[in-house]
Amino acid sequence: MKLGKVVGNIVSTIKTPSHQNKKLMVVIPVDASRKEIGEPMIAFDRFHAGIGDYVLIIEEGGSARDILGDEKGAFDAVIAGIIDQLP
Repeated sequence: MKLGKVVGNIVSTIKTPSHQNKKLMVVIPVDASRKEIGEPMIAFDRFHAGIGDYVLIIEEGGSARDILGDEKGAFDAVIAGIIDQLP
């Protein structure tokens, strides 16, 4: 699991069937002091995160399928939760 900051959203008019009706966000991995530590990635969002939110990201297909409720979809990164407060 990684910590990340949502920096944008993705709009796609054409998606594979498993990606229909799923929200995509651009997330940059950060460390505990909120410093960017990686390249931006695209993550599926089921928790209604918004730009500027700090989130937990899982980069594992099986967990992503569980969170998104789709046993057969091809998913990589998913937002697993929104962080209310960082120390």
